[in-house]
Amino acid sequence: MKLKDWAEKNSVTYRTGYNHYRRGLINGAYQLPTGTIVVPNVDPETVIAKEHNVVYARVSSSENRGNLDSQAERVAQFCNANGWVVHEIVKECASGLNDRRPKLQKIFTDKKATRIIVGHRDRLTRFGLNYIKTLFSGEIIVINDAEDSKADLMQDFVSLITSFCARLYGIRRSKRRTEQIIEELKSND
Repeated sequence: MKLKDWAEKNSVTYRTGYNHYRRGLINGAYQLPTGTIVVPNVDPETVIAKEHNVVYARVSSSENRGNLDSQAERVAQFCNANGWVVHEIVKECASGLNDRRPKLQKIFTDKKATRIIVGHRDRLTRFGLNYIKTLFSGEIIVINDAEDSKADLMQDFVSLITSFCARLYGIRRSKRRTEQIIEELKSND
């Protein structure tokens, strides 16, 4: 049967069915040269592969590590309340502006996750959430997605300035240390 028919039969949207196909979650599905996606006529229980729910919790600094466990626990409770089994809890300590977060990158590169659940949108990323939603073939659930545009914009602005200042001061500190080492080496000669 066509993917469209399979999606209707399983009470999901075509887009969800297509996302399942792209992630390899529909066993035996294949695409014809014409572009039509075909799903074999078998029992729906055996066709769709298991879901993999990932809870992602993040704090910006090590000073807030205590909040990390409570954040992950709240999101896990939300999942349980919705009947979703939590397969993985990922906790990370890094800035929301940092694009080098190894644990988050591992979630995307492993391609096991079918659903990522976060407490607030800024826990996943400060900017570009819609890009991530578009590129991630699974589902991203943001529990508290209330937007106060003015306060949110100010918080993003402060975060951006803070991040760039920290990087600038890090570069200056590194330069000063290098100069100190050079001076010490010269004085030891």
